[in-house]
Amino acid sequence: MYSNTQNIKVNKFDSIRPYLDNEVNKVLIDLSNNRRFLKMLFETGEYKHIKYLPFSRKALGYLIRNKIKNINSVADYQNMFESIVSDVVNKSIDNFSVTGIENLDQTKGYLFISNHRDITLDSALLNLSLHKNNLNTTNNAVGNNLLSEKWASDLMRLNKSFIIDRSDKSKREIYKSLNLSSEFINETILKNNNSIWIAQKQGRSKDGNDYTDPSVIKMIHLYARKKIPVNEYLNSLNVIPVSISYEKDPNDLRKTKELYFTDLNKKYIKEPKEDLMSISEGIRGSKGNVHLNIGSVIDFKTDSYEDCSDQITAEIKKSYKLHATNYAAALIQGKKVNIDEFNVKEIDDAIQYLNERMLLISDEMQPYFLNQYSNSINI
Repeated sequence: MYSNTQNIKVNKFDSIRPYLDNEVNKVLIDLSNNRRFLKMLFETGEYKHIKYLPFSRKALGYLIRNKIKNINSVADYQNMFESIVSDVVNKSIDNFSVTGIENLDQTKGYLFISNHRDITLDSALLNLSLHKNNLNTTNNAVGNNLLSEKWASDLMRLNKSFIIDRSDKSKREIYKSLNLSSEFINETILKNNNSIWIAQKQGRSKDGNDYTDPSVIKMIHLYARKKIPVNEYLNSLNVIPVSISYEKDPNDLRKTKELYFTDLNKKYIKEPKEDLMSISEGIRGSKGNVHLNIGSVIDFKTDSYEDCSDQITAEIKKSYKLHATNYAAALIQGKKVNIDEFNVKEIDDAIQYLNERMLLISDEMQPYFLNQYSNSINI
């Protein structure tokens, strides 16, 4: 089911590519000996039974090494990862629904461009759906801002992630690194016939407004921009729009505070490990119902980054599934909305849930909180 990742030009892409089969076991063993990684695992609460024992880190490292001793390839790792994501679905999602999987051909590579609400789950839930339907999983674009810890970088690269460098560098260095990512996307889809997942803009949609940033399309086109118009190039990559919607966002309060303080101070400085805390909370927190829609291949008509971006945005918004919380937030704000698919009790329950969440933040922050949910209705 998995295509061979060994045929990538290893030397050229070493700094950004996912790990290869022959690297997997060593990386896993290194992780089992990484003190910071083991500390993070204890912080998740999953290993309470050994956390306070003498030599607890050594014991946890031993448990991990025993678990990964037979994992020697990307496919082996992803089979294990599927069970982890399935467990997340079972424990934190009431109902996970998927539409559009029939749009995919297992013989083709695609460029999945998705709205972005959760740091890791957006792509993980797509790949769970692909895996369960005997389709190749994607190589996932991830910004290096998430990889301040080596163990986080290792985990993502084990799971077929590749790095897009967002560091503060000279214009020449930025161009060189983005061109490398663009070339990686080109080779993955057009030469290796594998698929790519990338978010429609840098960072998550914290205010509930999903839109495609033209700079993302420019980066994708960068490697081929002197050879072919952007619309023709995107058509060659088989672009599939993906929309994912969460009834409840475990990180809604974190996002609220970031939006509020950004407006207040015109700048927001994240706390150390804030992204890692968001990843953890996003995985473990209750999400209610979650819907994933996989669209059809888009036919781009005009040689314009803005037009192509607008086309992707329109497709993602059109297929975005609204939940009771979206309507409830609008009603709390006094907005007029037409509600067809939810009954009075479902809306009342959603209003109660949102009101209980808002007790945890100041009155000044509450409009930012509600906008996260209600802005999705304006689509």
